[in-house]
Amino acid sequence: MTTSDAPAIEPDDKDWTWVLRERCPECGFAAADVDPTSIGATVRDLAPRWVAALHRDDVRRRPSPTTWSTLEYGAHVRDVFGVFDGRLALMLDQDDPPFANWDQDATALAERYDLQDPTVVAEQLADAADVVADRFDAVPDDAWERTGRRSNGSVFTVRTLGQYFLHDVVHHLHDVGA
Repeated sequence: MTTSDAPAIEPDDKDWTWVLRERCPECGFAAADVDPTSIGATVRDLAPRWVAALHRDDVRRRPSPTTWSTLEYGAHVRDVFGVFDGRLALMLDQDDPPFANWDQDATALAERYDLQDPTVVAEQLADAADVVADRFDAVPDDAWERTGRRSNGSVFTVRTLGQYFLHDVVHHLHDVGA
């Protein structure tokens, strides 16, 4: 099924912050085991897998009517890189900043992830990966415990923000079988 004739995806309203305490049973990722100083390098290691997935012949095919295609997941991860880069910048620049709400499902619809050019998404994803990886690489040793707050009240440190962020990137690679 192509995405243009597929029904809308049910919004994901789960609070995934539990992955900071427990291994994800779906993808196997253990966020708490991530050394925060390795986040940048890990993002750089994962980005080529995303780029390769976005060049697959079936990139626009949804595995089921209610599951995003690889293209939609790739566009989402590209935007995740940008959102978390912005949040990290705020946390490094301000004391305990609140994060603007980001509705990933509304963004997917408004930006028509399903109709984007996968080659362009792959290039943008790779560029965004480099930017956020560089920002994580530049975190000073004394800044890993700085805090920030998501709009639902969840509190993150720079360390846990990075661990949570990395789970998203890994989990969606699992979702697309890459």
